[in-house]
Amino acid sequence: MKEDKLTEEKGFKYSILASGSTGNVTYIETPERKILVDAGLSGKKIEGLMNEIGRSLSDVDSLLVTHEHKDHVAGLGVLARKYKMDLYANADTWQAIGESCGKIDPSQKHIFDMGKMLTFGDIDIESFGVSHDAAAPQFYKFMKDDKSFVMLTDTGYVSDRMRGTIENADAYLMESNHDVEILRMGNYPWRLKQRILSDHGHLSNEDGAGTALSVIGNKTKKILLGHRSQENNLKELAHMTMENTLMQHDIDAKNDVKVFDTSHVQASPLYQI
Repeated sequence: MKEDKLTEEKGFKYSILASGSTGNVTYIETPERKILVDAGLSGKKIEGLMNEIGRSLSDVDSLLVTHEHKDHVAGLGVLARKYKMDLYANADTWQAIGESCGKIDPSQKHIFDMGKMLTFGDIDIESFGVSHDAAAPQFYKFMKDDKSFVMLTDTGYVSDRMRGTIENADAYLMESNHDVEILRMGNYPWRLKQRILSDHGHLSNEDGAGTALSVIGNKTKKILLGHRSQENNLKELAHMTMENTLMQHDIDAKNDVKVFDTSHVQASPLYQI
């Protein structure tokens, strides 16, 4: 029994509370730290999503911000004021946020520079830049006990440098934002379509699958499909594209590297990594 308990304490847990064009929040848990990445929904909605996984916002000590877009910071000010958690973003992102989230105590604001690694108690977190139409967007790689989880959404393309940072993680939140043909035929204004399709936009289903194929390794067990557009994609299509791409390259997407969907309104299970 004692040995089983020690085994359970290795690694860490995570849940994609919400992922999509309408709002993004992720929860990371270790024995020592409780961390959110982004707060792209109202405080009330985030509280509800935390309750879905049996956790409380009052236990969260840190919140990492990826960039200043509303679907990532809508609830930032509310959570900061109500729960007094420490907030982390790079300097350019803090400047871009400005007063849009209301008054935040300066003592809660901390700098997490792009391309750096910080230690939060018993977990190391590395930031890396992405290509998106924001001031200085960055995402994060979480590492503990030789286990790692990578978040990669909100990028128009993936550079070799990014691939080098994120390769062979145990699990990925990988962007599958849109199907190119659905987007092109849809009702969005042409300028918005161009933005999404650009190198500073979002990864399509095919792009996300190609990226996953290029970075997964022998440790990789899970790919969670993230930031799916409600207007320009279908859950089944995104899932099929990722699975088919893996299987076409002799990767067993049913057993070896499993593909999971995420939702913009329902929290994922609290996965152990």
